[in-house]
Amino acid sequence: MRAILIVNPQATSTTAGGRDVLAHALASQVKLDVVETDYRGHAMAVARSAARDGIDLVVAHGGDGTVNEVVNGLLADAVPSGGAPRAGGSATRIPATPGGPAGIGPVPALGVVPGGSANVFARALGISADPVEATHQLLNALEHDRSRRVGLGLADGHWFTFNSGLGWDADVVGRVAKRRGKQTTAGLYMRAAVRSYFRPPLGRPALTIHVPGEEPAEALTAFVSNTDPWSYLGERPVHLNPGCSFETGLGLFALNGLGLPTVFRHVRQALATKSNQRGRRLVRHDDLPMIRIDAAEPVNFQVDGDLVGQRTKVEFVSVPDALSVIV
Repeated sequence: MRAILIVNPQATSTTAGGRDVLAHALASQVKLDVVETDYRGHAMAVARSAARDGIDLVVAHGGDGTVNEVVNGLLADAVPSGGAPRAGGSATRIPATPGGPAGIGPVPALGVVPGGSANVFARALGISADPVEATHQLLNALEHDRSRRVGLGLADGHWFTFNSGLGWDADVVGRVAKRRGKQTTAGLYMRAAVRSYFRPPLGRPALTIHVPGEEPAEALTAFVSNTDPWSYLGERPVHLNPGCSFETGLGLFALNGLGLPTVFRHVRQALATKSNQRGRRLVRHDDLPMIRIDAAEPVNFQVDGDLVGQRTKVEFVSVPDALSVIV
């Protein structure tokens, strides 16, 4: 088996020593090359080359941003330059083949050794947040040829593994990106959330949400999930669509009002329980094949906790069985 280990040395919990231990352990089972990323987008470029070169396995050692880059690189050829999915022009679902989404050949398997602060994707797969323990899990899975197919989301040409969104959460992501160094803390996100709530950088343009079989709904912020928990606040999981998983379609959680009572109610529910959230300001759906959100004016747009830019329209598509992960 040929494999590439992609390491982000700037991720929160990656170290040179940990990288060497991981590389040595992997090299005992596979023919391994190691690449350390030097710039934003480097991991995506390496993963794309690996897919085109027929590499069997790509291991991402870093945070959720690194994993997202690797996934987008592995599946880069599934999305043409226009950003629309390549699968006979389907506007809802992209059928899958054993190798990957229809229209592309076999895709390298993905391995993940967490090295970030949240590691949402890895935790959703049951991978330990401790890099040493996660390495043991990966080696054991390789030894026993154990893997899992996972569905992904595709939004405006960007693949996402666990969440995406427009509005308030994307404002928070953008504010955090401007202030953080190597360490990212729950307190930093809390402060950014409060500041973005009271001083939204782009205001609060109205969002119009379109889902199959439903009348359009209005909202001020929208969260799209590919699994649950949606994210973590320190060690505490944030549950927005508890029924969402890698085997279902996308989950939608949107609010058409952002008054303090509404926000407190749903934050409390999100942190306290896995039961379904309810509220008169809530627009919520589970297991959706697609979602389209139109904005009256440009709003911030994020995927997997990274700010992509500003958009006035985004279509989110569920892609079942998109990728094989070694777990």
